[in-house]
Amino acid sequence: MKHYIYALGVAMALTTGFSSCSDVLDETPRGKFTPEYFKTEDGVKGGITALYANLRNTWGQGYFFNALETGTDEYTYGQSADENFKCLDMTPEVSNIKPDNCRADALWGASFTDINTASGVIENGEAAGIDAALLAEARFFRGFDYFELVQTFGGVPLDLGAGKLKFNTSTNRTSVRNTVPEVYEEAIFPDLEKAVEDLPEVSRVTGGVTKTTARLFLAKAYLTYAWWNVNPNNVPTYPECARDKSKASSYFQKAYDTAVKAIKNPGNYALQESFYNVFLGQNDRNSEILLYADHTAQDEYFNGGVGYSYGSGAAPDNFSHWMNRWNYTNVRSNGGTTETVKREAAQWADRPWTRMATPQEVVTMFTDKNMDSRWDGTFVTAFRGNWKKGGDNADSYTNANGLPVRNGSAILTFLGENDEHVQYDRTYTSNVGAGTLPGRADWIITPDHLSRVVYLNVWKNGYYSETTDTTTLGTPNGACPRPVNIARFAELYLIAAEAAVAPTELGVGSVTIQDGYSARELVNVLRARAGKWTFNNGGNCAYVADYSEELTAATPETITVDYILDERFREFYGEGLRWWDLVRTQKWEERASTYTIGGNNNNDFDNNWKDMKHTRTIKPNYYLRPIPQGQLDAMLMTPAEKAAYQNPGY
Repeated sequence: MKHYIYALGVAMALTTGFSSCSDVLDETPRGKFTPEYFKTEDGVKGGITALYANLRNTWGQGYFFNALETGTDEYTYGQSADENFKCLDMTPEVSNIKPDNCRADALWGASFTDINTASGVIENGEAAGIDAALLAEARFFRGFDYFELVQTFGGVPLDLGAGKLKFNTSTNRTSVRNTVPEVYEEAIFPDLEKAVEDLPEVSRVTGGVTKTTARLFLAKAYLTYAWWNVNPNNVPTYPECARDKSKASSYFQKAYDTAVKAIKNPGNYALQESFYNVFLGQNDRNSEILLYADHTAQDEYFNGGVGYSYGSGAAPDNFSHWMNRWNYTNVRSNGGTTETVKREAAQWADRPWTRMATPQEVVTMFTDKNMDSRWDGTFVTAFRGNWKKGGDNADSYTNANGLPVRNGSAILTFLGENDEHVQYDRTYTSNVGAGTLPGRADWIITPDHLSRVVYLNVWKNGYYSETTDTTTLGTPNGACPRPVNIARFAELYLIAAEAAVAPTELGVGSVTIQDGYSARELVNVLRARAGKWTFNNGGNCAYVADYSEELTAATPETITVDYILDERFREFYGEGLRWWDLVRTQKWEERASTYTIGGNNNNDFDNNWKDMKHTRTIKPNYYLRPIPQGQLDAMLMTPAEKAAYQNPGY
């Protein structure tokens, strides 16, 4: 039985065949949607299917991933970064963000296409005899899209040409932006609240949205709107409008209550036993994932992109995993002459683009590394010899300290702590400026030697395909046929915890806490899970251990917003949430304005690490991304009207 949502990776609408097997959502191509087609049962169902397929145009799109991560405390630009990445880093000597280089354009275009499709489904569905539960899926997606837009751009249009939240069939080329409160109160909240009311507890197809999915995004929308109304650091909004701090307390309460209700009534969702199991490729589409942009290796046609043998570097391919990979294949053994770590289609390896790099502060954010499995379950810390998969049958090669390494053993290792015994010298026989430890055959990189060329690769989103022949290197240049996770059940705990503590910390009231669901108890659910090991990535071996008691005992008695942001960092690193987290809490400048990283060349290791500290210029207006230049160019409006449409400061 198949367990994924089929969709075509081409720019066309879809009709739907709802098979007798309730686990599968099948799709077949259709050239376009017309108003008449939307009035049929097949048309409405096809529109709903297209809403799922459209997720691939953003989630898994590498430049959209860049827009959600680069410039935060999680990522800076890497050695091979171009303007798309440097502009978002906010490091002024490199580049500045502008309407024509900010890759949030990926979200703008895809979202409004989605919103109009959802509106067509909602308007015509009842007359076509579609039941409320199915129409609620369209309401979910319209609320979901508007929520992503308002977090990114501020107020956005509710009228696409036919009236507020109406299906538009005209070629309208003018636009008026609504205010942030209008978008939340007229679109996001009504749609997501109706979705919670009408969606089923258990998904009708694997990957389909449910009450729990809708509750997560509704709770997060309540939380974000509460913060927006408090506006603790006086960050400007646009279009300009009044904020009402008196509303904040009630929205924090709604966020808390909604998240806790979802935790208590999970439907068919649950936390995985271990953090490692959440992201293991063989365990994709597991019980913790509430929403994902699906792909499949079962059939290249239904992968959702142009193929998985060689990726296009464009949506709807899943290629975000390329961006944060350093070129590990530059590591050499045998006196600097032999490539012993080859590019491989595997979760630890993958295609390296070297566009997004990890600052050195990332390492220190992951505390208790020997007990907290989230460090080991997030990053690749050991790069292992795989030359035999490439056809080289040598038994061993010499490596660090002239010692032998065998196929499958560690060639280069990233340490979780600095070590004064690591020696970095001028020989560079590793070819990447790595160091050595006495008696060890693997090259060593310590946290204080992370650079724009050698840094931590993320294991979570690495390549996996159930069709891969593990005896060969596979097709490592391909787009990934794995689903892209968008929302996890785990986030509900930290949404509820943040809603519980934020109003008191901000001085706008307090939240009524339910027994057993205090902020500390909520946080400790995830910390307890983080202490449970089922595998050791760094050692590439089975490892069963339980440090849950130690980790939960170490949790502070008083939970703060900053502590929750630390936990969100450890739990959701590299999952595309960080920029929105820092914008919501207005902590972006505080937590990301400086960072430390080495330079662009391997021999920078021998250059006294000059200019390792960098400063970002994060102006208040940058808390909103610019309206994309392509949108402005397409509108039939005067230059003055276009200028007024754009967010200030751009």
